[in-house]
Amino acid sequence: MRTARRLRLLAPAVLLATVLAGCSGAGGAEGGEPQLGPVESNPATAALSFPMDAYTDTEAERIRMGQVQQMLVSRCMARYGFTYEGVKAAAPSGGGAAEDRHRYLFGLADPVYAAAHGYDKSAGEGTQGKPPAPQLSDSAYVVMNGEQPGAQGGGIPDANTEEEAAQLDSGLTAGGQKVPAGGCAREGYRKLYAPTKDSVDLLFTFGLASEAHERSRQDSRVVGMLKNWAACMDKSGYGGVATPYEVIEKLGLQDDKGGAKAVTAAQADVACKREVNLVGIWAAVEKAYQERLVEEHAETLALYEKQRDARFKLAASLV
Repeated sequence: MRTARRLRLLAPAVLLATVLAGCSGAGGAEGGEPQLGPVESNPATAALSFPMDAYTDTEAERIRMGQVQQMLVSRCMARYGFTYEGVKAAAPSGGGAAEDRHRYLFGLADPVYAAAHGYDKSAGEGTQGKPPAPQLSDSAYVVMNGEQPGAQGGGIPDANTEEEAAQLDSGLTAGGQKVPAGGCAREGYRKLYAPTKDSVDLLFTFGLASEAHERSRQDSRVVGMLKNWAACMDKSGYGGVATPYEVIEKLGLQDDKGGAKAVTAAQADVACKREVNLVGIWAAVEKAYQERLVEEHAETLALYEKQRDARFKLAASLV
């Protein structure tokens, strides 16, 4: 049974009244625009915090979970006599600095970065390429993928969870043992992310965060603020741009995102964001929609959190 929503007081009128006009009226209605908590003035993206952050892995955690999955795959391959070291995981970016997980949520927002690099997100990160996957013999390929080399897939037995896989015959054997459905690659994933039939989909929380973001983009307060941002951009000589997500394409900066032209545009973009408090307003609106979705899906999120804790315990046991 859904609990009654706790309505939050409106933020003080320290921002553009035209942007926040949508706060009154519809906020208390079921399914209407939610009321907002405090609206900060041009907060740094690294300081932003959203309800869904509690259910989202950090970059370091994602890398660690990738390593654990590779270890599970390697152990599976070893059961059939194959040595598999997997693909070496990349080191966390940022050189040990605190992670800014919402850095580009609302487009480029850092004036210092804009002045130095424009829209080039890869600046200073080097040219790390994804290491190639280890070469497999035909017999190792069968164990890894649960199908013969050259198979087109589609008709190969697979399972969504490890419980289901235990009841499914892949129809393949290696070294006198049955190959798991989907091979060791799928077994490694299932053991970590889908061990039981009630396992919550790994993308569930990502979907909720995405839904909150899409709802926020349609919110009257964000729509009004974006109109003000676009008007500012127009006055700065960059007309025809409606949202921060289309700046690079509309201004033709795809081939030189860190060049002089891009830097000048990026500086104007960030300045306009700060003029209309884009990050502060949008973050407050998005947070309100996330709070609503967290309440609506509280039971599933509680199960997801429990299963996520179990993954971390499994990771610790494999060290």
